[in-house]
Amino acid sequence: MLRITDARSGEPTDVRPGLVRVHAHPAGADSSALRVLLVADVLARALELGGTPVVTVGAPPAALRARADDLGIRPAEPEAPDTGQVLHVVAVSGAAPDGVRVEVAPVTGPADTAAPPSALRLALLAHPRRQPADLDAAALTGARDTLLRWRKAVAAWATRPSRPIPEQVRQELRTAWEDDLDVPAVLDVLRCVESADDVPDGARFETYAYADRLLGLDLTREIGAWT
Repeated sequence: MLRITDARSGEPTDVRPGLVRVHAHPAGADSSALRVLLVADVLARALELGGTPVVTVGAPPAALRARADDLGIRPAEPEAPDTGQVLHVVAVSGAAPDGVRVEVAPVTGPADTAAPPSALRLALLAHPRRQPADLDAAALTGARDTLLRWRKAVAAWATRPSRPIPEQVRQELRTAWEDDLDVPAVLDVLRCVESADDVPDGARFETYAYADRLLGLDLTREIGAWT
């Protein structure tokens, strides 16, 4: 079961079984607002992976929606029936109706509009959501290089005999994202799997494909390009 910190109390809250509405409340159209939409998207993905029905709700301005599309952030519904548990994803000190508040820290650093959207997505995901994300040139370059390496590796692993995800690895992934949506810990698990001597290549492929259902980084995109 996913547990998320309610910023109103600072205490973890269990997300109950049943329909969940994830309301995104971006303020403006800058990178900090984009990060709010990204966290809402990943939160919804985590709930779906746990079998929870979820609808994402929000009406961002057109300019922000265009940036979100580039990052692979799934469109939200402009409104939804007033049923189920509600999680409000909001910037720190941002306005939101009463209910569980999932706070997202701002983005700092120069805006690099030339950065590949997938690299920007990874760079944002690499920071704990309640800590400011410093998107300097080094962070974006590192994210781009990691994506290139992982996509090439996944394409190579896809040619190997399929193997199941090791149960310990599966549990580590789920434990990470169910613990207050700890996406940096998910990325740490992938780095360990990448270099582990005891994980077959086919299992590496399945692990990365599974985790990408949460991350949305299109890690399987290069399959067929490196054979």
